[in-house]
Amino acid sequence: MGIRSVLEANFDFEIIDEFLDHYAMMTEIMESLIVDLGNPERFHRSIEELFRIFHNIKSASGYLQIDPMVRLATFAEDALEQLRTSDKLVNDETITWLISVADMFMQWQEDLKMDNELAKVHFSLLILPDMEKE
Repeated sequence: MGIRSVLEANFDFEIIDEFLDHYAMMTEIMESLIVDLGNPERFHRSIEELFRIFHNIKSASGYLQIDPMVRLATFAEDALEQLRTSDKLVNDETITWLISVADMFMQWQEDLKMDNELAKVHFSLLILPDMEKE
C-alpha cells in the first residue's frame, strides 16, 4: 500500500488533496530560492521564504503524521534559523546541501503522486555543512 493510500485511509480526501496542492507549489519554488541565497540582494527575502516553506511542510506533514517529512523539514528549518540570525551569506556547500534537501522533497512529491512508499532519506542530508562564508 502506498503512502497516499495510507493517508486517504486515515484523513479526509479534501485535506490530502489540499496538502498535495500546497506541497507541490512549495517544492516548485524551493530550488530557485536556494540559488538566490548566493545573491546578496536576494538573500534575506529568500531565507525568510525558505524558512516559511519548511515550517509549513513541517506543520502540515506533522498533522498528517508523515514522519520522514517532519524530521527533514525540522532539520532544514533549524539550519535556516541559524542563517536568519547571522549576518553572513551562505557558502556553496550549504547551497548544494539545500538543493539536495529540496530534491528529497521533490522525490517525495513524486512518491505521493504515484502512491509509492516514501523514498528513504540519504544520511548525507542529515549532516549539516559549515554554512557561512568566511
